[in-house]
Amino acid sequence: MFDRFRKDVRVVFERDPAAKSVVEVVVCYSGLHAIWMHRIAHALYERGFIVLSRMVSSVSKFFTGIEIHPGAKIGEGLFIDHGTGIVIGETAEIGDNVTLYQGVTLGGTGKEAGKRHPTIGNNVVVATGAKVLGSFKVGDFAKIGAGSVVLKEVPPYATVVGIPGRIVVMNGKRVCGKSQRELPFAEEADETTLANENDVDLDHTVLPDPEEDERRKMQEEINNLKKEIAELKELLNEQLKNGK
Repeated sequence: MFDRFRKDVRVVFERDPAAKSVVEVVVCYSGLHAIWMHRIAHALYERGFIVLSRMVSSVSKFFTGIEIHPGAKIGEGLFIDHGTGIVIGETAEIGDNVTLYQGVTLGGTGKEAGKRHPTIGNNVVVATGAKVLGSFKVGDFAKIGAGSVVLKEVPPYATVVGIPGRIVVMNGKRVCGKSQRELPFAEEADETTLANENDVDLDHTVLPDPEEDERRKMQEEINNLKKEIAELKELLNEQLKNGK
Protein backbone atom coordinates (compact mmCIF):
# COMPACT_ATOMS: atom_id res chain seq x y z
CA MET A 1 0.00 0.00 0.00
CA PHE A 2 2.77 2.44 0.95
CA ASP A 3 4.68 1.60 -2.23
CA ARG A 4 1.59 2.56 -4.21
CA PHE A 5 1.26 5.83 -2.29
CA ARG A 6 4.89 6.64 -3.00
CA LYS A 7 4.37 5.93 -6.69
CA ASP A 8 1.32 8.22 -6.76
CA VAL A 9 3.37 11.05 -5.25
CA ARG A 10 6.28 10.40 -7.62
CA VAL A 11 3.94 10.66 -10.61
CA VAL A 12 2.93 14.16 -9.50
CA PHE A 13 6.57 15.29 -9.34
CA GLU A 14 7.24 13.79 -12.78
CA ARG A 15 4.40 15.64 -14.51
CA ASP A 16 3.80 18.82 -12.54
CA PRO A 17 6.71 21.30 -12.26
CA ALA A 18 4.70 23.26 -9.68
CA ALA A 19 5.10 20.48 -7.08
CA LYS A 20 7.67 21.59 -4.52
CA SER A 21 7.51 19.10 -1.65
CA VAL A 22 5.99 15.79 -0.63
CA VAL A 23 3.98 17.47 2.11
CA GLU A 24 2.50 19.93 -0.39
CA VAL A 25 1.54 17.14 -2.79
CA VAL A 26 -0.04 14.93 -0.12
CA VAL A 27 -1.98 17.75 1.54
CA CYS A 28 -2.93 20.04 -1.33
CA TYR A 29 -3.41 18.00 -4.53
CA SER A 30 -7.10 17.27 -4.95
CA GLY A 31 -6.47 15.01 -7.93
CA LEU A 32 -4.39 12.74 -5.73
CA HIS A 33 -7.07 12.75 -3.04
CA ALA A 34 -9.72 11.81 -5.61
CA ILE A 35 -7.64 8.84 -6.79
CA TRP A 36 -7.10 7.59 -3.24
CA MET A 37 -10.79 7.96 -2.40
CA HIS A 38 -11.74 6.16 -5.61
CA ARG A 39 -9.65 3.16 -4.63
CA ILE A 40 -11.65 2.85 -1.44
CA ALA A 41 -14.95 3.34 -3.27
CA HIS A 42 -14.00 0.88 -6.02
CA ALA A 43 -13.03 -1.80 -3.49
CA LEU A 44 -16.42 -1.42 -1.79
CA TYR A 45 -18.20 -1.47 -5.17
CA GLU A 46 -16.44 -4.69 -6.20
CA ARG A 47 -17.58 -6.33 -2.95
CA GLY A 48 -21.21 -5.38 -3.51
CA PHE A 49 -21.46 -2.41 -1.14
CA ILE A 50 -23.00 -0.22 -3.83
CA VAL A 51 -24.64 2.45 -1.66
CA LEU A 52 -21.62 2.78 0.63
CA SER A 53 -19.29 3.06 -2.36
CA ARG A 54 -21.47 5.79 -3.86
CA MET A 55 -21.41 7.63 -0.54
CA VAL A 56 -17.60 7.57 -0.52
CA SER A 57 -17.61 8.77 -4.13
CA SER A 58 -19.99 11.61 -3.26
CA VAL A 59 -17.83 12.73 -0.33
CA SER A 60 -14.82 12.74 -2.63
CA LYS A 61 -16.73 14.78 -5.22
CA PHE A 62 -17.77 17.30 -2.56
CA PHE A 63 -14.21 17.92 -1.36
CA THR A 64 -12.30 17.62 -4.66
CA GLY A 65 -14.74 18.67 -7.39
CA ILE A 66 -13.86 15.46 -9.24
CA GLU A 67 -16.58 12.88 -9.89
CA ILE A 68 -15.40 9.31 -10.41
CA HIS A 69 -18.01 6.57 -10.38
CA PRO A 70 -16.87 3.76 -8.05
CA GLY A 71 -17.36 1.25 -10.87
CA ALA A 72 -14.70 2.88 -13.06
CA LYS A 73 -11.46 0.93 -13.51
CA ILE A 74 -8.28 2.98 -13.19
CA GLY A 75 -4.74 1.75 -13.84
CA GLU A 76 -1.43 2.78 -12.29
CA GLY A 77 0.12 6.21 -12.67
CA LEU A 78 -2.99 8.30 -13.32
CA PHE A 79 -2.26 12.02 -12.94
CA ILE A 80 -5.15 14.46 -12.54
CA ASP A 81 -3.93 18.04 -12.95
CA HIS A 82 -6.13 20.48 -11.00
CA GLY A 83 -9.11 18.28 -11.87
CA THR A 84 -12.13 20.47 -11.11
CA GLY A 85 -15.06 19.35 -13.23
CA ILE A 86 -13.66 15.98 -14.26
CA VAL A 87 -16.33 13.27 -14.68
CA ILE A 88 -15.50 9.58 -15.15
CA GLY A 89 -18.40 7.22 -15.83
CA GLU A 90 -19.22 3.83 -14.36
CA THR A 91 -17.93 1.60 -17.16
CA ALA A 92 -14.94 3.78 -18.07
CA GLU A 93 -11.55 2.08 -18.07
CA ILE A 94 -8.29 4.00 -17.79
CA GLY A 95 -4.90 2.44 -18.53
CA ASP A 96 -1.51 3.19 -17.01
CA ASN A 97 0.27 6.56 -16.97
CA VAL A 98 -2.74 8.55 -18.20
CA THR A 99 -2.96 12.32 -17.68
CA LEU A 100 -6.30 14.14 -17.35
CA TYR A 101 -6.69 17.91 -17.13
CA GLN A 102 -9.54 19.90 -15.64
CA GLY A 103 -13.01 19.65 -17.15
CA VAL A 104 -12.47 16.30 -18.88
CA THR A 105 -15.50 14.03 -19.27
CA LEU A 106 -15.27 10.30 -19.95
CA GLY A 107 -18.97 9.74 -20.44
CA GLY A 108 -21.69 7.96 -22.37
CA THR A 109 -23.99 9.13 -25.13
CA GLY A 110 -27.37 7.94 -23.81
CA LYS A 111 -29.15 5.48 -21.58
CA GLU A 112 -27.79 2.31 -23.18
CA ALA A 113 -26.94 -0.59 -20.86
CA GLY A 114 -23.65 -2.43 -20.51
CA LYS A 115 -20.34 -0.90 -21.55
CA ARG A 116 -21.19 2.68 -22.42
CA HIS A 117 -18.10 4.68 -21.47
CA PRO A 118 -14.71 4.90 -23.19
CA THR A 119 -11.62 2.80 -22.61
CA ILE A 120 -8.49 4.93 -22.38
CA GLY A 121 -5.21 3.24 -23.30
CA ASN A 122 -1.80 3.67 -21.72
CA ASN A 123 0.17 6.95 -21.77
CA VAL A 124 -2.78 8.98 -23.09
CA VAL A 125 -3.12 12.74 -22.50
CA VAL A 126 -6.61 14.25 -22.45
CA ALA A 127 -6.38 18.04 -22.35
CA THR A 128 -8.55 20.66 -20.69
CA GLY A 129 -12.28 20.49 -21.34
CA ALA A 130 -12.16 17.52 -23.71
CA LYS A 131 -15.19 15.21 -23.86
CA VAL A 132 -14.76 11.55 -24.79
CA LEU A 133 -18.26 10.11 -25.16
CA GLY A 134 -19.21 6.54 -25.98
CA SER A 135 -18.06 2.95 -25.72
CA PHE A 136 -14.87 2.87 -27.79
CA LYS A 137 -11.12 2.81 -27.23
CA VAL A 138 -8.59 5.62 -27.25
CA GLY A 139 -5.31 3.97 -28.24
CA ASP A 140 -1.99 4.10 -26.42
CA PHE A 141 0.00 7.36 -26.57
CA ALA A 142 -2.93 9.25 -28.12
CA LYS A 143 -3.48 12.94 -27.40
CA ILE A 144 -6.88 14.64 -27.20
CA GLY A 145 -6.71 18.40 -27.71
CA ALA A 146 -8.32 20.93 -25.38
CA GLY A 147 -12.06 21.38 -25.89
CA SER A 148 -12.37 18.47 -28.32
CA VAL A 149 -15.45 16.25 -28.45
CA VAL A 150 -14.44 12.69 -29.38
CA LEU A 151 -17.22 10.35 -30.53
CA LYS A 152 -15.26 7.68 -32.41
CA GLU A 153 -12.38 5.32 -31.81
CA VAL A 154 -8.91 6.83 -31.72
CA PRO A 155 -5.96 4.71 -32.91
CA PRO A 156 -2.61 4.58 -31.06
CA TYR A 157 -0.23 7.53 -31.49
CA ALA A 158 -2.97 9.75 -32.93
CA THR A 159 -3.71 13.37 -32.09
CA VAL A 160 -7.37 14.44 -32.15
CA VAL A 161 -8.73 17.99 -32.14
CA GLY A 162 -11.99 19.77 -32.88
CA ILE A 163 -15.75 19.31 -32.56
CA PRO A 164 -16.45 16.63 -33.50
CA GLY A 165 -12.95 15.30 -32.93
CA ARG A 166 -10.90 14.49 -36.01
CA ILE A 167 -7.46 12.98 -36.34
CA VAL A 168 -4.83 15.48 -37.43
CA VAL A 169 -1.66 13.52 -36.64
CA MET A 170 -0.97 9.81 -37.02
CA ASN A 171 2.31 8.27 -35.84
CA GLY A 172 3.96 11.70 -35.84
CA LYS A 173 2.82 12.60 -39.37
CA ARG A 174 0.28 15.23 -40.33
CA VAL A 175 -2.99 13.96 -41.78
CA CYS A 176 -4.14 16.11 -44.71
CA GLY A 177 -7.31 15.83 -46.76
CA LYS A 178 -8.67 12.77 -45.00
CA SER A 179 -11.75 12.47 -42.88
CA GLN A 180 -11.72 10.41 -39.72
CA ARG A 181 -13.79 7.73 -41.48
CA GLU A 182 -11.08 7.22 -44.10
CA LEU A 183 -8.30 6.55 -41.58
CA PRO A 184 -7.23 2.99 -40.72
CA PHE A 185 -8.15 2.86 -37.03
CA ALA A 186 -6.34 -0.45 -36.59
CA GLU A 187 -3.06 1.04 -37.81
CA GLU A 188 -0.26 0.53 -35.33
CA ALA A 189 2.85 2.61 -34.77
CA ASP A 190 6.01 1.18 -36.31
CA GLU A 191 8.57 -0.61 -34.14
CA THR A 192 10.97 2.34 -34.10
CA THR A 193 8.31 4.65 -32.72
CA LEU A 194 7.26 2.12 -30.11
CA ALA A 195 10.84 1.62 -29.01
CA ASN A 196 11.47 5.33 -28.54
CA GLU A 197 8.27 6.17 -26.65
CA ASN A 198 9.15 5.68 -22.99
CA ASP A 199 7.59 8.77 -21.44
CA VAL A 200 4.20 10.43 -21.40
CA ASP A 201 4.07 13.23 -23.99
CA LEU A 202 2.57 16.19 -22.16
CA ASP A 203 3.12 18.66 -25.00
CA HIS A 204 -0.55 19.07 -25.85
CA THR A 205 -0.24 22.82 -26.42
CA VAL A 206 1.36 22.44 -29.85
CA LEU A 207 -1.43 20.91 -31.90
CA PRO A 208 -2.23 21.21 -35.60
CA ASP A 209 -5.07 23.51 -36.60
CA PRO A 210 -6.77 22.00 -39.66
CA GLU A 211 -9.22 24.89 -40.00
CA GLU A 212 -6.37 27.39 -40.11
CA ASP A 213 -4.56 25.19 -42.64
CA GLU A 214 -7.63 25.17 -44.89
CA ARG A 215 -8.00 28.93 -44.55
CA ARG A 216 -4.39 29.44 -45.60
CA LYS A 217 -4.83 27.12 -48.57
CA MET A 218 -7.91 29.04 -49.69
CA GLN A 219 -6.07 32.35 -49.30
CA GLU A 220 -3.17 31.03 -51.38
CA GLU A 221 -5.58 29.90 -54.11
CA ILE A 222 -7.30 33.31 -54.08
CA ASN A 223 -3.94 35.09 -54.37
CA ASN A 224 -2.92 32.81 -57.27
CA LEU A 225 -6.23 33.47 -59.03
CA LYS A 226 -5.79 37.24 -58.58
CA LYS A 227 -2.31 36.99 -60.02
CA GLU A 228 -3.54 34.99 -63.03
CA ILE A 229 -6.38 37.47 -63.65
CA ALA A 230 -3.96 40.39 -63.52
CA GLU A 231 -1.65 38.65 -66.02
CA LEU A 232 -4.57 37.91 -68.33
CA LYS A 233 -5.71 41.55 -68.17
CA GLU A 234 -2.21 42.72 -68.99
CA LEU A 235 -1.98 40.29 -71.91
CA LEU A 236 -5.40 41.37 -73.19
CA ASN A 237 -4.44 45.04 -73.01
CA GLU A 238 -1.26 44.37 -75.01
CA GLN A 239 -3.22 42.49 -77.67
CA LEU A 240 -5.75 45.34 -77.93
CA LYS A 241 -2.93 47.87 -78.34
CA ASN A 242 -1.25 45.77 -81.03
CA GLY A 243 -4.58 45.33 -82.77
CA LYS A 244 -4.98 49.09 -83.06
